[in-house]
Amino acid sequence: MRGVVVHAPKDLRIDEIADVTPGPHEVRVRIAAGGICGSDLHYFNHGGTGIIRLQQPMVLGHEIAGVVSDLGDAVSGLAVGARVAINPSRPCDTCEACRAGLRNHCSDMRFMGSAMRFPHVQGGFREFVTVDESQVFPVGDLVSLGEATMAEPLAVCLHAVGRAGPLAGNRILVTGCGPIGILTIMAARRAGAGEIVATDIHVGALSLAQRCGATHTLDVSSGSKRLRDFTESTGRFDVHFEASGSASVLRDGLDCLRPRGILVQMGMGGDVQLPITLLVTREIDLRGTFRFDKEFGLAARLIANREIDVRPLQTASFPMERAREAFDLANDKSKSTKVLISFD
Repeated sequence: MRGVVVHAPKDLRIDEIADVTPGPHEVRVRIAAGGICGSDLHYFNHGGTGIIRLQQPMVLGHEIAGVVSDLGDAVSGLAVGARVAINPSRPCDTCEACRAGLRNHCSDMRFMGSAMRFPHVQGGFREFVTVDESQVFPVGDLVSLGEATMAEPLAVCLHAVGRAGPLAGNRILVTGCGPIGILTIMAARRAGAGEIVATDIHVGALSLAQRCGATHTLDVSSGSKRLRDFTESTGRFDVHFEASGSASVLRDGLDCLRPRGILVQMGMGGDVQLPITLLVTREIDLRGTFRFDKEFGLAARLIANREIDVRPLQTASFPMERAREAFDLANDKSKSTKVLISFD
């Protein structure tokens, strides 16, 4: 079978790769579509991110959906032909973190399309994948399999919203309106948030944010100083979801938080200096959020029922043979939000 393989920065190829016969508790899925994530772009553009570097060719992709083509002998509750979203996480279930219920922090995690371990865990941008039955979630017939690929990023955002605690009636700030920021807006709206202010440097992203639930938008292309309109005397927002990874936006966003406000850091940026005096005197909570666990099943259900409609985020779809074009478009944030690759 064929797959989309990164060999080095800007070296993306369609390679022949080995297929895998499912074991007793495994499921083989014919992949229909995959969404290009920011981490895929890091591997494509730079060969990795931070200390995580490519050490061998790797199939990219972890936002994938398809149709069950084969089942292991011990698999129950699934049938050949079922349309499914695939959870790319495979925790070990035996390490200390897993036993404590923190499976997203598994010390032996196998995450599809990741170079964190060697040999790398190959990704899902290929014609077939074989995964454990626990990673397969039916999505029914209402939505396209392109929509179903969004279960993974939505799960990330549902986890982030959970990290913030109850949001009913709260004033929310979301900085960065890429796919994660937009899906966070939708998840926060579902959780009962009141006012949601969204910021970005691209007009198109802000228009999409408003369409997807933001009550106000703010263009910060000339700098994040415009956020200071919301600082008032002691801040305006109850929760700030920081999805841009920008140090300056993080700093100015902290000023916008009310006493005992919560900042949930989603964007992966470099190390930054923090205003410790402000954190202390306003008693601000700074919380990280990393991947997801049980939220994946919820995300798949919300998309399958169109309780959260992800179609507005999907900019374009390219056949596997044009994967390089897909990555080039995904790199242009002024023209795209979520770009898909089709494997049908």
